[in-house]
Formats: sequence, structure tokens, C-alpha cells
Amino acid sequence: MKANLLAWLQEGNITIPALLFAEYRNLNLNETELVLLLNIMTFLEQGNYFPTPDELSARMTISISDCNALLRKLLQRGFLEIIDEYSHDGIRFEKYSIKPLWERLVDQFLMNQKSSQELHQQAEETDLYTCFEKEFGRPLSPFECETLAMWMDDDHHDPVIIKAALREAVMSGKLNFRYIDRILFEWKKNGIRTIEQAKNHGLKFRQRQMHKRNVKDDQELSSAPFYNWLEQ
Repeated sequence: MKANLLAWLQEGNITIPALLFAEYRNLNLNETELVLLLNIMTFLEQGNYFPTPDELSARMTISISDCNALLRKLLQRGFLEIIDEYSHDGIRFEKYSIKPLWERLVDQFLMNQKSSQELHQQAEETDLYTCFEKEFGRPLSPFECETLAMWMDDDHHDPVIIKAALREAVMSGKLNFRYIDRILFEWKKNGIRTIEQAKNHGLKFRQRQMHKRNVKDDQELSSAPFYNWLEQ
């Protein structure tokens, strides 16, 4: 029993990215091609760097000739390559490499990430226009739509920051594009890039404005003539 377990352990293991199983169809690989590549990985892990079609076919349900044809297709389509290696004795030998498969898988992953980010960006932009129309209580004019697009495309303001500037304008009671543009300009000048930074900056600004008003009110009160109603 122990000898059997040791033999099982000595067969070794291979690590396969879960992404390969999720994306092999998008890479235009079928199940037979995938299993053939997995078997090549296993042979490489065990030190057999150039398994023959006979050895590969013996592990699968395809004939040797079909295995030969599949290997040619995988090489032609850039999922597999044959590279030259040299032993410690300087003897040249050929070896299968699955590096092209990993490169294709990485490209697919990055493309998926980019598509996901683009969809998220489109949703953010659509929501941005909706937020503005809701706050203004009317559809935006072509000029206003162009201004929004300019803030995103030319000034590179994140839609989330533009929404924060809109909220700041609403809280200040100055709901117009010129005021919002001024807020965005000040934030960019002060290196404000996150919602938290925008909130803190807005709070400090309102506190300063409140302080200025209080000082002004105190000055007006102190300069006003005192009228003594008791002397009447």
C-alpha cells in the first residue's frame, strides 16, 4: 500500500491556470487540442521534453495519425513551438515549449480586462449625463454635452470626480457649468483625484466661506449706530 502511494506521488503534479479552462474556447481551442496540450505539459514536467505522437496518443482517445495532425496544427496556429536546447555535454536536442500558449492566454486576459474597463467607463459616462440632467431638471444642451465630453476627453477628469463637482455646485447653490468648471480647475490644480480628497477640500472651502461671512457680519454689527430704545 505504501509503495503504491509513493509511486503515485512520484508521478508528480502540474499546475494549470484556471483561466485556461475558462478561456480555451475563446482562444479557439477545442477539448481534444486542450487535452493534448495538457499531456505535453505533463511530459515536460516529468522530464520528457519531446514526447512522440505515439506516447501522446497512448494517453488519449485519438489515433497516432490524428495526434500528428493536431500537433502540426498547434504549431502552425502558434500554441506550441519546438525550440533547440543543449545538454550539459553540449549535445543539441529539440524540446516542446508551451510558452506561446501562455502568451496567447495573457493577451486574452488583458483584452478581457480592457473590454470590462471600457464597458464600465461607458456606464459611468452614461450615468454622468443622467446625473446632470436630473440635477438641472432638463435635458442638457448640445453645448453642455460637449463641455461634459471635453472635461473627460481633453481635461481627463474622471466621471466620479465630475459628479463630485456637480454635488459641490448643488450644495453651494451655484448650479451652472461655469461654476462646475471652476471647481474642476481648482481641484486639478491642487492635485485632487479621489472622492475623499474632493470631500475634504469642499468641506474646508465651505468652512472658510462661513468664517468670512461671520467676520463680515460681526464687522457690520460693530459699525452700525447703537440706538437706545429706553431713552424714548
